[in-house]
Amino acid sequence: MGKKRVIKKGGEVASEAAGKTAARGAKRKLELGLLFINASYNNTMILLADPDGKAIVASSSGALGFKGSKKGTPFAASKVGELIADKGMAMGLKEVEVIIRGVGAGREGAIRSLIAKGIIVNSIKDQTPVPFNGPKAKKARRV
Repeated sequence: MGKKRVIKKGGEVASEAAGKTAARGAKRKLELGLLFINASYNNTMILLADPDGKAIVASSSGALGFKGSKKGTPFAASKVGELIADKGMAMGLKEVEVIIRGVGAGREGAIRSLIAKGIIVNSIKDQTPVPFNGPKAKKARRV
């Protein structure tokens, strides 16, 4: 079926969904936020939340159009970071506390792009899950 298209007086074509999200995002005011970066080998996902932990904006390198092995690159992560920074700054975001999970290549690239956009990074926490008992042992061989 597809999205409904609305033609405005100026001849511009815009989807209804894009108009709703832009109007909703601008109303919220946010100066301090939490930034969750999930950097796997295959993708980098970033979520911006308010200090209570409620999600506001989220995106990933796959959502920006990167495909295959390019999703896990630092360049793709920096593009996602720029997008999240722009959306956050539209809401008045000035400072963030970063929480990183994962061991992918996009860990640093995402943070560097935020700093380049002018957002102050108060703290960086690494919450990468680490197994404490290793993988499950193989079953005993029955002969």
